[in-house]
Amino acid sequence: MSVVADTMIDIEGGLFLMGSNDHYPEERPAHKVRVAPFRIDRYPVTNREFSRFVRDTGYVTFAERPADPRDYPGADPALLVPSSVVFVQPAGPVDMSNTHNWWQYVAGADWRHPRGPFTRLDGLDDHPVVHLTFADAQAYAEWIGKSLPTEAEWEFAARGGHEPSEFAWGDELTPRGRHQANTWQGQFPWQSLDEDGFRWTSPVGSFPPNGYGLYDMIGNVWEWTSDWYQQHDQIPSKPCCAIENPRGGERQRSHDPNDRSGTPRRVMKGGSHLCAPNYCRRYRPAARMAQPIDTSTCHVGFRCVER
Repeated sequence: MSVVADTMIDIEGGLFLMGSNDHYPEERPAHKVRVAPFRIDRYPVTNREFSRFVRDTGYVTFAERPADPRDYPGADPALLVPSSVVFVQPAGPVDMSNTHNWWQYVAGADWRHPRGPFTRLDGLDDHPVVHLTFADAQAYAEWIGKSLPTEAEWEFAARGGHEPSEFAWGDELTPRGRHQANTWQGQFPWQSLDEDGFRWTSPVGSFPPNGYGLYDMIGNVWEWTSDWYQQHDQIPSKPCCAIENPRGGERQRSHDPNDRSGTPRRVMKGGSHLCAPNYCRRYRPAARMAQPIDTSTCHVGFRCVER
């Protein structure tokens, strides 16, 4: 299958209940939000499309550049070479409290080499582009005359008109035993059953669209939004009415004691092929994660909007 580049879907906008009171703390509280009409890419941006951007502009992604030691005082110099974060599947059960058991900085990993320096994009033209920082995704969006979605826009679009439902397609993860998105089956991170047919990313459009005709809003790759990360309970409330397309507050530095750089974080949405029932049930529209703006990984991509 070859997808049609730059295909967008018109979203009328409206009122919806953003977030969830039933899952992870960062999704609470659910709150009423109204978004204005916008247009959103039918698919995540693919390797084919990103290649055209790089070819036309000469753009070099963050993972392809050596890091500036002044930005990371005290960092291991070996981590400052061009590199990106890659999932490495362990051979058996591991300590789930230590993510280093499956995440590794790999020198030479980038969007052209998604699993490491000896891998290529052969056969991956219609897979979502990965290993992009927030700035990389934003640079593409600006080049093509679009923007990155706000978290509210992204979540409204992902719900596809099924606002009360847990998933983008209804209340069952696999209705009639059919997988609706590229997620992890088995015991993460060591046992991958590949029941949906994919171990890594999948070509965009491999699973059914949501109610708005959008593909891969759930699973496959996480997607950047334009919002700075903040807890939902920090959003200024309006008891009388819905909040108008909240923009995620202001730039905030990380409060993670293990993050020595204090890197600011943006919201990413949608879950990925690495989300599993036993570890990360974030293959839902309400789910959200705080991603350091300078960190690229093998399971984060993006799509664009027009307003």
